[in-house]
Amino acid sequence: MTKSPFLKNRERLLENDLGFVIYDGFSVSKGHCLVVPHRVYSNYFDSTEDEIIGLQKLVVETKKFLDQEYRPDGYNVGINCGEVSGQTIPHVHIHVIPRYKGDMDNPKGGVRGVIPSKQNY
Repeated sequence: MTKSPFLKNRERLLENDLGFVIYDGFSVSKGHCLVVPHRVYSNYFDSTEDEIIGLQKLVVETKKFLDQEYRPDGYNVGINCGEVSGQTIPHVHIHVIPRYKGDMDNPKGGVRGVIPSKQNY
């Protein structure tokens, strides 16, 4: 199996047969994690059904881990698919981003903030 170079020497926080969890190297908040499949491929929509299920289980386990470690007030969960979406690493990964009261002035719109003019509606 090919290993992705961006994951070299990263501590795995959680793992199952289909993927693993690491802290994001460029975190946007305390505890920001990535859920990464073992198989190296770039587009989430090319995931197998088993990968989708296994990765989603890791997302839920990551939330439980972060609840215990950091006690955030909320979460954003997201996947960038393709360069125009902001994907810079050609290996699927799911962001689990803990959110904290006061971490930004107006969080309304959440993930809609990827296009700032569309965030507030």
